Amino acid sequence: MNDNFQDYFTEGAPDEEEQQHEETPQEREDREIEEATIERRGRSMRLVMLLIITAMLAFLAYWVWQHYWHPYNVSQEKGWIMKVNNEGTLFKTYEAEMITEKYIEDTLLAMRSNFFFTIAEDSIAQQAARWAGNGQRVVVTYNEYKGRLPWRGNTTRIATAIECDSDRIDMKPHAE
Repeated sequence: MNDNFQDYFTEGAPDEEEQQHEETPQEREDREIEEATIERRGRSMRLVMLLIITAMLAFLAYWVWQHYWHPYNVSQEKGWIMKVNNEGTLFKTYEAEMITEKYIEDTLLAMRSNFFFTIAEDSIAQQAARWAGNGQRVVVTYNEYKGRLPWRGNTTRIATAIECDSDRIDMKPHAE
């Protein structure tokens, strides 16, 4: 047998200098921390999940804002206010009913219901109550939302202004 082969067991043995080297307290602490720390490989998965949840929450916030706080229709209706009521058990709101001009002019729409809306401010509600039932035509400017909130009333239409229709006021010349 040939004894000239390389011995793998003795070649990797530590030198005498390495055996005599004592560990400093800082090196020992670093080694213990490294041994106790578990390498985690799920950081990228956690980041992806966090981004997905953030995107879902952002979409939900946008949908709620679009549905309840952003008016999708800002319009005006002309007609005669029939009644104004202060309704509600927990949230008191002013609810109004109006017969619009288009329902009176078109005989095919005669069977449709009246125009209902909610009045947001007390001053506007006082104006509407003053014009209710006296035969004066008014113009109601309102915001229409996709959804309704309990503190905003029973309808999705919120009146922002009510004005007397100056086009229909009969102006009689003064006799001099």
